[in-house]
Parts: sequence; structure tokens; C-alpha cells
Amino acid sequence: MRIGFLGLGRIGSSHADVVARHPDVERLVVADTVPARAAEAAERLACDSARDVDEMIAAGVDALVVASSTDTHADLIRVGARAGLPVFCEKPIALDVADTRKVVEEVETAGVQVQIGFQRRFDRGYATARGALRSGRIGELHRVHVLTGDEKPPNPSFLPTSGGLYRDCHIHDFDILRWVTGREVAEVSAFGVNRGADFFREAGDVDNAAAVLRLDDDTLVTLQGSRYNGAGHDVRMELAGTQDTYVVGLSDRSPLTSAEEGVSFPSGEPWPDFWSRFAPAYVAEMNAFVDVVKGRMPSPCTVQDGLAAFQVAEAADLSLREGRRVELAEVAR
Repeated sequence: MRIGFLGLGRIGSSHADVVARHPDVERLVVADTVPARAAEAAERLACDSARDVDEMIAAGVDALVVASSTDTHADLIRVGARAGLPVFCEKPIALDVADTRKVVEEVETAGVQVQIGFQRRFDRGYATARGALRSGRIGELHRVHVLTGDEKPPNPSFLPTSGGLYRDCHIHDFDILRWVTGREVAEVSAFGVNRGADFFREAGDVDNAAAVLRLDDDTLVTLQGSRYNGAGHDVRMELAGTQDTYVVGLSDRSPLTSAEEGVSFPSGEPWPDFWSRFAPAYVAEMNAFVDVVKGRMPSPCTVQDGLAAFQVAEAADLSLREGRRVELAEVAR
């Protein structure tokens, strides 16, 4: 098996390291808009390089991994689908709902497997919470809280093509909310402010966010997010029901300090970044994609899943910009 990698920034390069070690993968073919990055990866992984996706496909790859900038995702998924290749693509699929729907339609017409990069589905904590809810151990779910706090802001050059905090960052929260609860979001009231560097405001983005979501069974969900979580990388989910409360991401490495006397938990080294927080999940995610390519399993996170999470992000962004509650039906129609 030969797998092509498009985009060799931090996440793409890390994915390539994982797949290169897989026993079912014979060789990688890598490409990046920065030739030096492709050359470095080709040397480090002892693999081939290509100038672009067309040259990569001509070289006979069996699948594509898309980890390039957000604004390239839709076109590269289309290229892979037209070539009949399975595709793994980082989220989001596209920068707006209309183009996302077009990609979904083209993928379904082509009949290819596409896996979207929502790695939290492969994290043991989220899987445990999902199982506890489905088995009844939590009881009837009454409320959910989700939180994503980046330990430091991204590079300013990333923002213009990122889609904004809700589409780029909180789309992970929206996907895992659907996956864990099995419910759909019905409406969103979202807020956002700028408390840090001016480049967020200049890009039309915010660096701190809060939202209230109502699920289709009237369960209420609260969300918090920040690009300036100085204590460390903090990603958690709390599910409170009539029988128990489960918390994902609460460990000795959670970037928290208790204000209670005599409490030293958590006492470990806080997570410094997203990769260290989710390293096993990223490995499991890419191993799953190899199984998809081999035909051992269908995509565990489809383009339809990507569309559903993106529609929630779109509703949140619309709520933020217009200062009102937005029903999902408004963006999903």
C-alpha cells in the first residue's frame, strides 16, 4: 500500500510518522506547498515526494491524507473522489455550508470512503463516557459541558484561512457532542470576545468564546473556549445525569489548581499542547484509516458527520455575528 500525504505542517508530519510505521503500508508519497518541508519529510521517512496531488495520483497511490490549509480541503477531497481513492481529511471539509454539501454529494456519488479528522472519537475517555451514557450508568442526561482551551494562540498566518474559532476549534466539541450523546443540536446562542492579540480582531475572529446549545431532546449544553489557556491545554467534557456524572479529560495532567484546602489534585505536569493530550487517539485514528483503505471497515467519521458538525459551527458563528439565537434548521436547509 502507498499513501499520499498532502500538507506536512505539524499535524500532517505527525500523521505521516504514524502511518510510515504501519506494517500494511509499504511507502509514503509526500507533497507540500513549501518544498523544503516535503524534502525534509521524504528524507526523514525514506519516502518519495511529489510536486502536487496530480503527480501523486499519477505515481499510483492507494489513498490520500489531506492535512493542508483549510481552504484547500474541499478541492483535494474532490480530486481524490474523482480518482476513486479513499481520503482522510482534517476538519473542516470546506469553509462554508454550501461547499461542504457539494463535497458530500460528490463523495457519495463517487462511492469512495472519506474519513474526517475528528480524533476525539478515538480517545478512551470519550469512548468510556459514551458507553456509560448508552448503558444507563449516567441515568437520564440532564446537562453537558464542553471546554476547549488552547495553551497558546496559533500563528497569525493561520487565522485568515482557519474559518474562525467556532469552525476551526469548537467543531471538535460539536462533533464529539453528537458522537457521545447520539443527539443533534437544535439551536445555538453563541458569544465571543477579543482579550488578546489584535491579529484575531484583524482577521475577523475572536479568542474567547462561550455558548449555550439545546439538543433535540431539550438537554442543555454549555461550551467554553479560549486561545489563551495559560495553565496548559485543557479539553474536557462533563455529562451529568440522574445517576452519575462522568468527566472526560479530568486526570492528574489536567491544567487545573484546586482552591480547596488540602487538595493537591491534579499534581501532574499539565498537557502542553493538543498532540500530547491526544497522542494515542491520533495514532488510533490513522490506524483506523489504514483499515478503511484496506476495506476492513467503513469510515468511522464520514463526510455526513463532517457536515453535521460544521452546520453547528456555522450556526454558532452566525449567532455570534448577529447577536441572536440561531436554530439549526436555518443553516441546515
